[in-house]
Amino acid sequence: MEAERAAWRQFSGFPEGKVSLVQLPDLLFTDLIPRIDDLLELQVTLLVLWRLARRRAQVAPWVTRAELLADAAVQQALGSGGEDALDDALARAVARGALLVVEHERAAGVERRYLANGPRGRMAVAAWQRGLEPAQAEVPARPNIYTLYEQNIGPLTALLSEDLQEAEKTYPAAWIEDAFREAVRLNKRSWKYIRAILERWQTEGRDEISKRAREEDGRRYIEGEYADFIQH
Repeated sequence: MEAERAAWRQFSGFPEGKVSLVQLPDLLFTDLIPRIDDLLELQVTLLVLWRLARRRAQVAPWVTRAELLADAAVQQALGSGGEDALDDALARAVARGALLVVEHERAAGVERRYLANGPRGRMAVAAWQRGLEPAQAEVPARPNIYTLYEQNIGPLTALLSEDLQEAEKTYPAAWIEDAFREAVRLNKRSWKYIRAILERWQTEGRDEISKRAREEDGRRYIEGEYADFIQH
């Protein structure tokens, strides 16, 4: 029994090749996580934010208590704790300021909705408190990767379509759009170049690359043609 329990807990590691990504703010790791001193609260907070990051809404995505109870990953984290353990972890996350909660009246009873404590989440909560219903319809679809390719590079081939399909599953839509935009700006209109941008962002971290680029721009300004006018 103990061996089975240990095997159940073991993680085999991240697989080789491309994996799907979600976007989460840096503050989650630098400010929020170090404050959390309860394991289940940490697990539930991360699982809720992961679910919300995978949803798109005009105002703000939310997840209900019922959805969380039915989620396999949440059930695994709860173990034998059940509903009481989930409610306690969610209450801790709300009290800490990571999540927001609204109790919404429905025909079947009260529905508890959880949102990330960000600008859009606060906007949605304020709307509910005024008796309004924030729209949660899907946002207008972004141009898909095939459209971006045809608009910016040229006609598709069957072999390339498979590569694009794999990239669309792997990278966030915003990354793909920005990578095409960057390639066009630099007049490097090839899928090979765009794929290299995406792979670099995935490997090195997009925010870190942007930070280094800003620092390099600053050094070029200080050490370049305006160097004589700047006091060091």
